This record gives sequence, structure tokens and C-alpha cells, in this order.
Amino acid sequence: MSLEWRARSRSLAWSNPLAWWWGLLALVSSANIAAWFLLYGYLEGARSILGGASDTELMLFLSAAYVFGCAFRSFLPRADVQRICLFDTWLSSVTVGRSVATVAEICFAAQWAIILYQLGTMTGADTTLTAAWLIVPLILVAECFSWLAVLTKNYLGNAIENSIWAVSFFIVAVGLCRLLPEFALPVDVVLVIAIIGIAGYLVFLATIDVPMYLARWRSKNFDKSSDRVGLLSPLEGLRDASVRWVVTHDIAEWKDEIAWMSLYFSAAVWASLALCVCYSFTGHLSRYRTEATPATWSASASPVVGEPHPVVGAPSR
Repeated sequence: MSLEWRARSRSLAWSNPLAWWWGLLALVSSANIAAWFLLYGYLEGARSILGGASDTELMLFLSAAYVFGCAFRSFLPRADVQRICLFDTWLSSVTVGRSVATVAEICFAAQWAIILYQLGTMTGADTTLTAAWLIVPLILVAECFSWLAVLTKNYLGNAIENSIWAVSFFIVAVGLCRLLPEFALPVDVVLVIAIIGIAGYLVFLATIDVPMYLARWRSKNFDKSSDRVGLLSPLEGLRDASVRWVVTHDIAEWKDEIAWMSLYFSAAVWASLALCVCYSFTGHLSRYRTEATPATWSASASPVVGEPHPVVGAPSR
């Protein structure tokens, strides 16, 4: 590893564009951490007013896993399949970074599932409830393909993983669209903003992210000028990912990672924080329903799907 490091490493000086990119990632992640602590203090101080303290704390915990996990990956960037990183430390190991990412992404999916479940239960929207039940299992499958890609160094796993993320958030968007007729201003505006954000994410996946991984897979597997020596078995890959990381400050090797990492470690983290804020107000959403609803529903309630619901609304779809 040390010989490889010497061969490919260059100083991460400020004259290197990667240094500015990394500095921006670190700055944004530090601000995200500060925002999480401010949000935690605010929601803890206001829990007697907001209600549902234990549920709000769960959302904050899930958000913390995502915020701090993304910050860790921002401070120590790496590209898993290529085994490249910016800093020579065991924390840049692919197994460490991928494990952190797996936990963080499952927690992020769980945040969406909880929000959709609460809103679906409140409105009696079966479409939204179905989305709530689907997203975490789908993301678990996506994580399996991510690990398969990392261990075998086969980019097809990355393409499938991100395709599953696209399907998952298309389902989330459908669940949110189902809620639009149920709420008036300003809740419907928040829903529209979330749907537009998801639409932008889906466009990015469909036009940039997934095609990039498919192109890499085709190049590695079907280009006659290439070879498949780099492909590993899962067990070989586990050892390789644990002990080998290549420090490189060559922007040519990072250029395809910059776009998705920049968006992922900023906008996606802001979405996680926003979900905490939105969830803290779910106990007050009945006043913004487009139909008559009881004023006593709260986020701390744990309704069971299938039981009679006190909200009078349109028939579930």
C-alpha cells in the first residue's frame, strides 16, 4: 500500500482544485452538524408544545446517523470500487466507509418511512402507507447490491443499486402526491417542494449517475482493450477492501465522483434535517386538512393500519 501511495499521491495543496472541493465539503458538513445540534436543542426544548417527544427523538437519532455519517464521508472522501481516497489512514478503508454509509442510508430511508406512515395513517391514504412499508426493504436490497459492487469491483452492482434508489423515491413521490388533495396551505406547498426535489433527484440518477456506472461496467466487461483482471470474488474483495486504499490527488480520477458526492453530502443531509422539522409538526396538521378532522390527533399516537380512523376523509386509494 505504501509503494502505491508514493506512486500516485500528490500534495493536496490549495492550488489543487480537489483541495477546494474537499474544503467546501468539510465546511458544509460542519455546518450540517451544527444545524443538527441546534435542531436537537430546539425540539427538545419545545417538546411539551410539539408533543410526541419519544417519536421526535427517534427521528433526531435517525437523522444524526445520516448527518454524522455523511460528515465522516465528507472529511475522508473515497471511491469504493476504485479503492481511492484523499488521506492515508485506516479510516479511509473501504470497509469502514461503506459500513458507515450503509447504516446512514438505512436510517435515512427509515426517516422517510416514518413520515409517510404517519401522514398515511392520518389521512387514511393506503397508497402512502404502501410507500412507507416498501422503502426500507427496497433500500436494504440496494445496500446488498452496493456491497456486491464494492467487494467484486463490478460496476453493474452500483448501477442496480442506484436504480433501486430511483424506484424507491419514485414510490415516495407517488405517496406524497396522494397526500396533495388532503392538505391546504402551507402543507401542500411543502409537499410540492418535496416532490420537486425528488423529481430532480430522479433526473440526476437517470441521466448522470446510473449511466456513469453502466458505462464503466461496459468498459470493463466488453471493451476488448480492457481486461477483467480487476474483478474479484466476494471473499477476495472483502480482504482487498479492508487492507488496500490508494491515496490520489489527481482530479482526473475524482472528476466523476465530485457531482454526486457534492449533492449527496449537502442536499440529501438537508432533507434529513427537514424531515425532523416536518415530523415535529405532524401533531398540528389536522388544522390544515382540506376536510373536517378532529383536533386531537398527535404524532405520538400509534394507530394500527386497518382499524377505524377518526379522520373523516376521502376514500383511500
